[in-house]
Amino acid sequence: MIRKLNSNIRNSSPDPDLPVLVIGGAAIDIIGQLQGEFASGTSNPAHIRSSYGGVARNVSENLARLGQQVTFLTAIGLDYPGDQIMQQCALAGIDVNHVYRSSSNPSGLYLAVLDENGKLLFALDDMRVTAEISAEYIQSKAILFKQASMLFIDTNLPRDALKKAISLAIRAKIPICADPTSNSLAIKLIPHLSRLYLITPNNYEAGILCGRSIEIGKRRQAISAAKYLVAQGVEIAIVTLAEQGVCYATSETSGFIPAIRAKITDPTGAGDALTATVIYALLHDILLDDALRLAVSAATLTLNYPGSVVPDLSLERLYDQLVI
Repeated sequence: MIRKLNSNIRNSSPDPDLPVLVIGGAAIDIIGQLQGEFASGTSNPAHIRSSYGGVARNVSENLARLGQQVTFLTAIGLDYPGDQIMQQCALAGIDVNHVYRSSSNPSGLYLAVLDENGKLLFALDDMRVTAEISAEYIQSKAILFKQASMLFIDTNLPRDALKKAISLAIRAKIPICADPTSNSLAIKLIPHLSRLYLITPNNYEAGILCGRSIEIGKRRQAISAAKYLVAQGVEIAIVTLAEQGVCYATSETSGFIPAIRAKITDPTGAGDALTATVIYALLHDILLDDALRLAVSAATLTLNYPGSVVPDLSLERLYDQLVI
């Protein structure tokens, strides 16, 4: 369960009946998986799919699928993809009444290429529209912070908007959860580590947050990185190690949860499922070790699904998958 929250938090146990306020990116994902060895300079046979994505949007949908109320703040274009994102989010049960629609930039787009085994080779993203998630826009939604149980942010946010969101969450005395999002964006969180309740970097992002632009590849290194983040003021630090599992630390404990062995269909969104499940579990008084086992279960289900979010995700499915 949630324990030893910072004294600035208004409740020792945030109310799970209140919505989680999620702020960050939303996009259309286009994922191509090679059907053989990659050949440069020519067309490559592949299976290509599209779905709805964006770290914050994925976290929002996973939380909603698990039964948690979610209020989502993002910026998307006044275009057909934006209409589709809005419709899909609403159908999933996400409150999108406060989403900003831009007439200046198109909706976000993420393009990824996977090898024949499902491993990410490279990705491109066009998230220009997130520049319109301004500090002024965040300030105009200040009442939502007072009505929320927690805040989740991804680092697609501009720096001033990120700072404003964290400031409003502190003022509203709600826990702040963050995902570093990518290697290039992770650095934005360094000035704010002492204010974070939960952070969920992968091994590359953890290296950046610890002041070393290197991959943390081994369990011992990942636990050390999680402990470093806790020493900077983070209350729960979780470092994901892909197929190895996850390492974690708090001020009281640290440990490792192994991955569930599974064939990878598509890695897109697995980390977002893990993050959302940890948030949900902690909100509902599930102990951290158990929360992480459920989170690994959610990530595994997502790895096996050809999309960013498993559409029939539920707590029952997570427990059924749980074999660790």
